[in-house]
Amino acid sequence: MHHRPDRGFDHPIPSEITPRALVEGRRAWLQRAAAGALGASLAGWAARDALAQAATKGAPLPGVKSAVAGAMVMDKLTPQKDATSYNNFYEFGTDKSDPARNAHTLKTRPWTVAVEGAVAKPRVYGIDELLKLAPMEERIYRLRCVEGWSMVIPWVGWSLSALIKQVEPTGNAKFVEFHTLADPKTMPFVGSRVLEWPYVEGLRIDEAMHPLTLMAFGMYGEVLPNQNGAPLRLVVPWKYGFKSAKSIVRIRFVEKQPKVAWEKAAPHEYGFYSNVNPEVDHPRWSQATERRIGGSLLAKRAATLPFNGYAEQVASLYKGMDLRRNF
Repeated sequence: MHHRPDRGFDHPIPSEITPRALVEGRRAWLQRAAAGALGASLAGWAARDALAQAATKGAPLPGVKSAVAGAMVMDKLTPQKDATSYNNFYEFGTDKSDPARNAHTLKTRPWTVAVEGAVAKPRVYGIDELLKLAPMEERIYRLRCVEGWSMVIPWVGWSLSALIKQVEPTGNAKFVEFHTLADPKTMPFVGSRVLEWPYVEGLRIDEAMHPLTLMAFGMYGEVLPNQNGAPLRLVVPWKYGFKSAKSIVRIRFVEKQPKVAWEKAAPHEYGFYSNVNPEVDHPRWSQATERRIGGSLLAKRAATLPFNGYAEQVASLYKGMDLRRNF
């Protein structure tokens, strides 16, 4: 891991946080295949598949099909075994297979979420209270990650706005912070120098109130697996995946834009807004195309859609903004 003295901590290079096959072009893939390297890559995928098959299925958590505009994408679903074995969750390791291997140590009961800051009715919710706070809906969302891969996942949960309305934000509430669990006893990589802990993410209040912004408790009709952010996580489908905080323990309403985890770690690479924008490349790779997890390793990459395909629903939130400067 390479030391970056300007930031004072270690930040992983691409090969340490993303399998190289996912960020190289198709031509390089074919070159490596000709050299015999494809077999090793396929072996890695086979290992992930075995890991997923060995995982215990979660308890059922059904939801009614959502009527929210844009909430039911008709794309082919990512196989559940892939969505639960190929994850970013740095509290359990930086390799995509680490969370499925290591997250069994996470304890999701008892669990509470403190809602505080600029609200008229701050309170602490137990997880079972939150499960009953609003009717559960199934929503099929695209998930696009900054490294260039994507999935289509059927989530189960309710619009975050249901919780926000209950706690009654004051006029000073301009942004919402999401603080995740940072327990070194159950999360073996908390304390590593990759990020500042706890992991903190944030949204503008109107983004948080948008009906597509989901508080998710399940996926594929079952409770969330630990490696996917149990027992509750955020899902903001028009932003890159790292904006969707996992294993949330605190929601705080604030007046000033918060400094969030990846923005602190590498501000030249990760901005606060992080809307999916094919015209704004990451400094180390293009964002113009993506590869769907669960398909052929040699499949042609697809064009990335502005706002991850949700422009009709959310583009108005950013009217008049320079989306290159506010990346």
